[in-house]
Amino acid sequence: MSVKQIYLDPSRCIGCRSCVAACRECDTHKGQSMIDIDFIDRGATVATAPTLCMHCEDPLAPCAQVCPAQAILVSPDGVVHQAEPSRCIGCQNCVHACPFGVPKFQEAQHLMVKCNLCYDRTSQGLGPMCATVCPSQALFYGTYEEFAQARNGGLVHTFEFGEQRVRTRNAYVLPKESHVLLIDIADLTGPGQAQLGVPDAGAVSAGWRRPEPAAALPTVSAPAAPWRVRIVPGRDGGDEA
Repeated sequence: MSVKQIYLDPSRCIGCRSCVAACRECDTHKGQSMIDIDFIDRGATVATAPTLCMHCEDPLAPCAQVCPAQAILVSPDGVVHQAEPSRCIGCQNCVHACPFGVPKFQEAQHLMVKCNLCYDRTSQGLGPMCATVCPSQALFYGTYEEFAQARNGGLVHTFEFGEQRVRTRNAYVLPKESHVLLIDIADLTGPGQAQLGVPDAGAVSAGWRRPEPAAALPTVSAPAAPWRVRIVPGRDGGDEA
């Protein structure tokens, strides 16, 4: 069974911030958005791109690896969750360890927060709020086969940060010719077809530092139900559920 994931296509982002507003509606976020809309080059273009957790696979969840309190849980399907409030000690190691700058430390809550792929929904087979409402499909949620049938382009799962390499669960979508910064490219040649490029990094990887084997991380199980109705006092005529 193919794993569903998010495909981010900056070329389709129109900066409407629908994803930001929808992210607040995710029940596990409690009214707080975990997505940022960034200007790619504000001085030269109005182009924007969404930034959300890439759910790193190799090395597995750098944010969780550096947490001294094991507050960041990883579910068996690879989703990296935000810090558990009862464990988070506010050290902010995770904030500095993330290569994508995703975790945010909330001073008022004394807690790290980040995208958890709307786990109350995705663990039950539903799409995350951001991809569900995106009008231009800059955020596409589905399997690789579903993406290949709907889109054509280069997929990026692997990123270079100086001497380090990070492979992620989610993928970026870039034009085929933009392969200079890519290590692992999926070349979509037609509906349902793909040719996975085999990178040859031997000439430049001799001096790279390899991370130590990942320690065993605590896991979290899927919730029993995707969500429950929330009643806002004074607006829906009842008490909060």
